[in-house]
Amino acid sequence: MSTIHCQSKPKGTEAKTEQSAYTDDILKIKYITKGNAKFKRTPGGFVSLEFEGKFYSRVSVYRAFPFTNPDSFISIRQPDEKAEEIGIIRSLNELDKETAEIIREQLNIRYFTPEIKKIIDIKDEYGYAYFDVLTDRGACRFTIRMNTSSVIRLSETRILIVDIDGNRFEIPDITKLSAAELKKLDLFI
Repeated sequence: MSTIHCQSKPKGTEAKTEQSAYTDDILKIKYITKGNAKFKRTPGGFVSLEFEGKFYSRVSVYRAFPFTNPDSFISIRQPDEKAEEIGIIRSLNELDKETAEIIREQLNIRYFTPEIKKIIDIKDEYGYAYFDVLTDRGACRFTIRMNTSSVIRLSETRILIVDIDGNRFEIPDITKLSAAELKKLDLFI
């Protein structure tokens, strides 16, 4: 009696190998550095990217940690409805000055957060608080709901305020506010 040795692969092995390679490629973090990528401003205020031999005529930028680490782990994505990630910038400080400036401009557009420089007045009535403030972009009035998480303490000195429309305002350092301003804000912190 003779023995037959089969060296063929089990059915479906090729498909599994291809699928594994595809999954590994998707899950692999692709880091964007000054050595492997080139960003350029485009007409209309957008940004293009050349990365790993591919040209993207337009990309979107997102912060992975917008409040706790805003200059690190910047996700670069395709701007379509899938928003597929192209790669990650570990830190804006690792990029050349011009590229970091381009990325910061795009982040400032996406994460428009005026800084409150002075609290002129806060009135509360009927479950709402009405803020009259001076920001780094000029005078502003906005409304928040009382008894909600509209005022978020990001650190001992840093506060984020979210109005009823979802707009964000930041007080980067409450210690720089006057005693009168702090007293007006006391109800919220």
